[in-house]
Amino acid sequence: MEKTLAADDALAELAPAHDVLNNTTFVVIAAISFSHLLNDMMQSVLLAIYPILKQRLSFSFAQVGMITLAFQFTASILQPLIGLYTDHRPKPWLLPLSSCFTMIGLLLLSQASSFGAVLLAASLVGVGSSIFHPESSRVARMAAGARPGLSQSLFQIGGNLGTALGPLLAALIIVPFGQGSAAWFSLAALTGVLVLSQVARWAAVHVAGFRKRMKAHPGHHLSRRQVGVSLAVLGGLVFSKFFYMASLQNYYTFYLMEKFALSIQTAQMYLFGFLLAVAAGTVAGGPIGDRIGRKRVIWGSILGVAPFTLLLPHANLMWTAVLSVVIGLILASAFSAILVYAQELVPGKVGAISGLFFGVAFGLAGIGAALLGRLADATDLTTVYQVCAFLPLIGLLTVLLPDIERR
Repeated sequence: MEKTLAADDALAELAPAHDVLNNTTFVVIAAISFSHLLNDMMQSVLLAIYPILKQRLSFSFAQVGMITLAFQFTASILQPLIGLYTDHRPKPWLLPLSSCFTMIGLLLLSQASSFGAVLLAASLVGVGSSIFHPESSRVARMAAGARPGLSQSLFQIGGNLGTALGPLLAALIIVPFGQGSAAWFSLAALTGVLVLSQVARWAAVHVAGFRKRMKAHPGHHLSRRQVGVSLAVLGGLVFSKFFYMASLQNYYTFYLMEKFALSIQTAQMYLFGFLLAVAAGTVAGGPIGDRIGRKRVIWGSILGVAPFTLLLPHANLMWTAVLSVVIGLILASAFSAILVYAQELVPGKVGAISGLFFGVAFGLAGIGAALLGRLADATDLTTVYQVCAFLPLIGLLTVLLPDIERR
């Protein structure tokens, strides 16, 4: 089987004869990062199409929040379950299947004419995400060698670039040509199927060696209680990050349109700038964590963004744009560090931990979108950002994390 893969598969051809898992296999990381770009770009189309759906189908802010909740709910519930299952029974072929679910969801979204149909489409996109993230994160760790922070950042940058491209492409394609043009994005899903099929074949060759390597992890000598407390603290930090990110990803365009009277297209360009900053921040978090320690990155990323979030609701248009970029740069560097730190807390459970934290992130973002939508309906969007401004102060919990890297 391995000889056949070496002949047919470009990824397998690049694997050396000795244990490839000792090296950083950049071609695999690049492929999985590109797939992450496609996956999250297709997801962000759902977020970017909200203003069109709201106007065309007369949705309230609460209904917009419920659509996000439907998407995030299917992703958050299934991700840790899939990760836990595949830790024991690896299934690399699930990777291309994830893009199939996303493609069906986008095709349905392009034709949806009711709230129920949009909810179903959002749920299917969420199912695709729930399969993709734990499995692709495992492949990123498999290909990382001794540089898991760098690998995770490169993997994350693909997703963040895709998230940033979604609103831009929506402004260029969906706004001028209407809801039906969302079907064109299914071509990206088809591309994802092809790329992920090759990645799955590489993973199938090396998954056994990776499992042995994880079982041989030297460990950190923490008690189960210490590990549990540390995971709970990381969960609180993820809550802070993604609840705040939900406020910007879902309602930033509405905020700019309401407070500064911007058009939909102009507001989405500002959203693109914020999401591009998020992508740039993600690149820095992993390699910096490899060099100076992930705990320090977590300190600076979560708590360090607080002064800027507190200023945002009181800024004019120019400073709102500047502050949103700064917030995106700083806050985005946290997740790669948090995820790799959690994987080192529980070695041998890469899929379960990745699925859990991606699931928690998606779930919190969905709950946050729904709750903040109701708050926006009851008050206004300025109040939403005034309330969310205090979330980064949860970063003080970082003091409770053990310094496992020093060990």
